[in-house]
Amino acid sequence: MKSFDIVIVGGGSAGCAVAASIRKRAPRLNIAIIEPSEKHYYQPAWTLVGAGEFDVNKTVRPMQDCIPRGITWVKAAATQFRTDENIVDTSNGPVQYQQLIVAAGIKLNWQAIEGLEETLGKNGVTSNYRFDLAPYTWQLVQELKSGNAIFTQPPMPIKCAGAPQKAMYLSCFEWEKRGLLSHIQVELNNAGPALFGVKDYVEPLMLYIRRYKATLNLSTTLVKVDGPNKTAWFQLKDAEGNVTTVEKKFDMLHVVPPQTAPDFIRQSPLSDANGWVEVNQHSLQHVRFPNVFGVGDVTNTPNAKTAAAARKQVVIVAENILALRDNEPLPSRYDGYGSCPLTVEKGKIILAEFGYGGKLVPTFNWDSTLPRKSAWLLKKYILPWLYWNLMLKGREWLARCGACG
Repeated sequence: MKSFDIVIVGGGSAGCAVAASIRKRAPRLNIAIIEPSEKHYYQPAWTLVGAGEFDVNKTVRPMQDCIPRGITWVKAAATQFRTDENIVDTSNGPVQYQQLIVAAGIKLNWQAIEGLEETLGKNGVTSNYRFDLAPYTWQLVQELKSGNAIFTQPPMPIKCAGAPQKAMYLSCFEWEKRGLLSHIQVELNNAGPALFGVKDYVEPLMLYIRRYKATLNLSTTLVKVDGPNKTAWFQLKDAEGNVTTVEKKFDMLHVVPPQTAPDFIRQSPLSDANGWVEVNQHSLQHVRFPNVFGVGDVTNTPNAKTAAAARKQVVIVAENILALRDNEPLPSRYDGYGSCPLTVEKGKIILAEFGYGGKLVPTFNWDSTLPRKSAWLLKKYILPWLYWNLMLKGREWLARCGACG
């Protein structure tokens, strides 16, 4: 049986970054990442791909180039956890650990919407949440001259909660620029009760809803799609909790699927009642298994599930897991930081930054509710470079929480 000091389940943003951060601090530790995928994606850029502003091929690299040097890559899928034996079972056999970090990400549940999988990538149905579909979004935006463009957002939690509306804003900006917007009926059907979960950003975003003359439907959830007949069905919940189903015709449908923890996490002893890895929201240590930590989208911490949140969390986990190994108090606390660069038009972004309880925690000394060109440059040029060259290599520029101990 393979045995390691620290085993990390998941080789995405959080998994690779936390491996690099730990190795930087403790280069002699024997660390492994369990990850079956051959490819590693920079997903935050897919919003820009869907707007014709980013080359999709620059958002993917071979996994072997992203696993940090000195880290063992166990190329397998984790299948179950034997926490009483400190073992992770995988598709290639068991792996033993002293400490475990779960960074398994989030599952996109396309199957939860009837008829969706059969029509993705054709019949005007697309999603920026998939590498192969984001270019189709841009194709549809260019081709649409009139008709109904519907954008959807499922119930929380989802990764990058602003992405569903970002796709709408960028599409509307393009149609506005081409003089077509008055011929296109735009809708955002949001399953939640508000446009955005942090109230300070709602009115600045509503200014763009009004500018683009988009219809905002809240408490409205996509449940079924008929691609060939360009029809979608939504469930609407009123203030009393009554649910009705409405049918809508579309010419373009941008779908964001419901999202859950991966199945092997939901069925494991590590999960809470909702299926997420159950950790202390500040230390990121598991509440029942002290030698287990969670990082990234897979945990039950009440923060926005974004790459920016993971970038902060990996520092917390790296410092706390090493303190645990030395039998010392856990020194670092996560403040719930998350960031959502809201692309409200081409060339301008509202850089939403917030922590637990919706507290605004801007990195820079500015009003973060205002759309800025500098934030667009940050999103398009600086953050991708920072991701590949700093975050995945354990270089933690601007990666510390304001409330870190």
